[in-house]
Amino acid sequence: MSKRDYYEVLGVDKNATADQIRKAYRKLAIKYHPDKNPDDKDAEEKFKEAAEAYDVLSDDEKRKKYDQFGHDMGPQGFPGGGGGYYSSGGMSMDDIFEHFGDIFGGRFSGQWGGATGGGRRRRGPSVKKGSDLRVRVKMTLAEIATGVTKTLKIPTQDKCTYCNGTGAKDGTAFSTCPTCHGSGVVQTVQNTMFGQMASESVCPTCNGTGKVITTQCTHCHGTGVEKKDNQVSFHIPAGVVDGMTLTVSQKGNFPRNGGAEGIPGDLLVVIEEIKDEELIRDGNDVIYNLMLDLPTAVLGGSAEVPTINGRARLKIAPGTQPGKVLRLRGKGIPDYQSRMPGDELINVMVYIPEQLNDEEKKLFESLKDKPGIKPDQSTVKRIFSKLRHIFE
Repeated sequence: MSKRDYYEVLGVDKNATADQIRKAYRKLAIKYHPDKNPDDKDAEEKFKEAAEAYDVLSDDEKRKKYDQFGHDMGPQGFPGGGGGYYSSGGMSMDDIFEHFGDIFGGRFSGQWGGATGGGRRRRGPSVKKGSDLRVRVKMTLAEIATGVTKTLKIPTQDKCTYCNGTGAKDGTAFSTCPTCHGSGVVQTVQNTMFGQMASESVCPTCNGTGKVITTQCTHCHGTGVEKKDNQVSFHIPAGVVDGMTLTVSQKGNFPRNGGAEGIPGDLLVVIEEIKDEELIRDGNDVIYNLMLDLPTAVLGGSAEVPTINGRARLKIAPGTQPGKVLRLRGKGIPDYQSRMPGDELINVMVYIPEQLNDEEKKLFESLKDKPGIKPDQSTVKRIFSKLRHIFE
């Protein structure tokens, strides 16, 4: 079953502001909340669908990728995987309720009397995720046309090997947090139009770990991270464009005091296309400007042209006019999503001699009045009709 468009799910248009998206999701979340619709599978699916749409459209980077590629995002944010942002497992209910912090304030725990009330949503210590890293990768047209695997040495903040990322001496010098008693969260109860809601927030004393350090690690001075140069290999698929950002999952910085459960951030790979000296990229096509000498344009012959992966020889028909476009099918760049290759377009120009010696002048003067040299009116119309695209 194909996914519905995320904008359609939330009932907003593609130019909707962040506030409009937030309000639309809030309305649907209240309408289809499981505690308001017990044992209603259809409402639960709509609740999950709205949460999935909000997760993408409320994030600027995800929304940009979705607008460009649709659901076909693939693994680690690479389009073309066929799985979209979510695999068959989709978002868990815990993931969904995490979003209610954005909508209602704090971490939302429904207590409307349903069988699946607040106890279901209670979480232990929060799992930290590290910051993302961004690198620029230069690529030639040949690399873009075929795809390439790159290996880079990336300076990162890695998990401290002495304390396992905890910041505590030997990874064990902890005591239970006296504020949250090890849960990692503090809870307040509010009276609302729907009844009582319990709002959870990260414990300010332990920052969600549920533990406090009694003795700091002497190697990382309690931060849980150490500087390290990591070698990272990743594949860039064919058809990428200049400025595109690809995501390599969990190859960024490890979170400070992330502990054994901490998750590294992502490595964001920004594509920088190196300008080719001969070929001009135009979407999935490449363009080459071919200059013919006058005898070849008149009499026909052949010409050698560069391609992305080498060179090719073209047959030039007699009477080839300037402005004519020749096409080498499949010699362009594969489309990022469909993998269908573009073409190479050869723009024909004809060089008119600017300086002639006496012998050459006599030759052209002898041809000036020949019937095949001057075009008749029908020929003029035919040639200019083919050149019309230049002026449009």
